[in-house]
Amino acid sequence: QAVHAAILRHRFLVVRAKELRCGPEQSRRFYREHAGRFFYQRLVEFMASGPMWAYILAHENAVPLWRSLMGPTKVFRARHSDPDSIRGSYGLTDTRNTTHGSDSPASASREIAFFFPEFDEQRWYEQEEPWLR
Repeated sequence: QAVHAAILRHRFLVVRAKELRCGPEQSRRFYREHAGRFFYQRLVEFMASGPMWAYILAHENAVPLWRSLMGPTKVFRARHSDPDSIRGSYGLTDTRNTTHGSDSPASASREIAFFFPEFDEQRWYEQEEPWLR
């Protein structure tokens, strides 16, 4: 609820949202780019540990704005340098840091398709998004 409130407070548009649960295999696929790194298994286990919310958020400059709102990936750093960020407020460890955010528009498109396979991003930009301007 606190993360959702922060999303709204920072005037993001919630394009789509759903609660879901990813199993270990789906979690491994999501984080496949990190396979072989020392933290990979912890990421997979945390993602598969319980229910979560997936969002498609819209805002001008959404990717950098969301990353700023999340705060640093490393929770210790977030608590000291950006204590009011989501990770500074709610993160537990570097791999249990409360939120994930795409690092680029291309990653966002790939991750949207992963969590929302029924969502047609191109159609949204052509038909829905203009009504919001």
